[in-house]
Amino acid sequence: MSDQKIKLLSFSGKMRILHMTWIAFFISFVVWFSHAPLMLVIKETLGLSESEVKTILILNVALTIPARIIIGMLVDHFGPKRTYSALLALSSPPCFLFAFAEDFQQLALARFLLGFVGAGFVIGIRMMGEWFPAKQVGMAEGIYGGWGNFGSAAAAMTLPAIALLFGGDDGWRYAIAITGIIALVYSVIYFFSVSDTPKGSTYFKPKKTGAMEVTSPGDLFFYVLMTIPLYATLTLLTWKLSPAGVGLLSTITSIVVYTGIWVLFIYNVYKIVHVNEEHLQQPIDEIHRYKFKQVAILDLAYLVTFGSELAVVSMLPLFFYETFHDSQGITIVQAGLLASGFAFMNLAARPGGGWISDKVGRKRALTVFILGLVAGYFTMGQIGSDWPIIAALAVTMCCSFFVQAGEGAVFAMVPLIKRRMTGQIAGMVGAYGNVGAVLFLTVLSFVSPQLFFMVIGSAALVVLIAVRFIDEPRGHMAEIQPDGTVEMIEVG
Repeated sequence: MSDQKIKLLSFSGKMRILHMTWIAFFISFVVWFSHAPLMLVIKETLGLSESEVKTILILNVALTIPARIIIGMLVDHFGPKRTYSALLALSSPPCFLFAFAEDFQQLALARFLLGFVGAGFVIGIRMMGEWFPAKQVGMAEGIYGGWGNFGSAAAAMTLPAIALLFGGDDGWRYAIAITGIIALVYSVIYFFSVSDTPKGSTYFKPKKTGAMEVTSPGDLFFYVLMTIPLYATLTLLTWKLSPAGVGLLSTITSIVVYTGIWVLFIYNVYKIVHVNEEHLQQPIDEIHRYKFKQVAILDLAYLVTFGSELAVVSMLPLFFYETFHDSQGITIVQAGLLASGFAFMNLAARPGGGWISDKVGRKRALTVFILGLVAGYFTMGQIGSDWPIIAALAVTMCCSFFVQAGEGAVFAMVPLIKRRMTGQIAGMVGAYGNVGAVLFLTVLSFVSPQLFFMVIGSAALVVLIAVRFIDEPRGHMAEIQPDGTVEMIEVG
């Protein structure tokens, strides 16, 4: 299998798994972002205020952070086939609830629940790691992530047209309901069309569920430390929904949620210690060890790559409009088209980042991409109304390439750390992407767009230093077969 090339036009063997899985991811993103292009008409139909619209947007990402951690555990235990099929099927009811909501409260509940489908990305990372060897996994992960991520752009391009096709005030309802039907149908198709591993291969599972296994006491402390930003971000989201923010939650409810978040953190710390205390009391053979710093550095790298992408995509149309409307007469439609180029780069940049990682090395590729990202955001911070629009677009597209190639490079390395925990590692790394989006968008609410770009570039500069300490995957990683024998899996 390792000497076969990736043939994109093939639909057999591992390529069939790749195509079936990126389509599952594509559908999950269509469902997740189905509201975005229809938000204006939804606002008018239900008479929503600006504050309520902002609340809907916040709720759409609120559940995704814990969901990616939970889905990572589930996929490692149950396998990608069952987990992806279940996730798509379970996304249908809240999708229908959103489509036929009669008031803001129903919309808010449905959108909060739909944040869970955003965790679907994690599942395919484990699936690609099972089916593709180390020398191809970067390209496979890049195609999966890049093409699947395009689902958000596809929703923006097609759902308004579908809503117009149905016509009337309820056209948007039918457009969103159709995405729920597609997810439900494809959940069945996916279940009967894929398998978790190639024939004859073993699907390695963690010894215990509830937390990742680490292989040293120092890494145990590091793991606990790296979970804190996840709960801090949930606290920040709660603050945005509290009376200090948009006012969806009352003061008492906010306090209850704050308390619940940090009680959950304490329980998470307990589970981390419980899962690891027994095996850390015994000497761990060198071949079974891995360094948690690999996970931590990839967390930070995804924070500045995917986190910045989510933040920038949400503000770029308005930025272009406000920058060039008075000076060069750009319309809101033209601004949206210019901004869409940032997301379109996913189709080529993310697979390209994975492919380059396979060819030149994981550490070297990630270093170059984050360096390009730093330069790109610092340059975007200089864009002003006197710039030619074509120059602003060129800088934006160039920056976008490095951002999304960096995402591909991050997940080219994730499956090469510890096979049986790939889902959990991918879940944590993916959650940090959402952490980045929340943090950067919070910064944007206090500063100008130009300073916002500079802040992202500065954060990426710090991460660039951290990347220098990551280890290039080499040799093999060891996993234990059910019969007790050790299998060595090539990683570089």
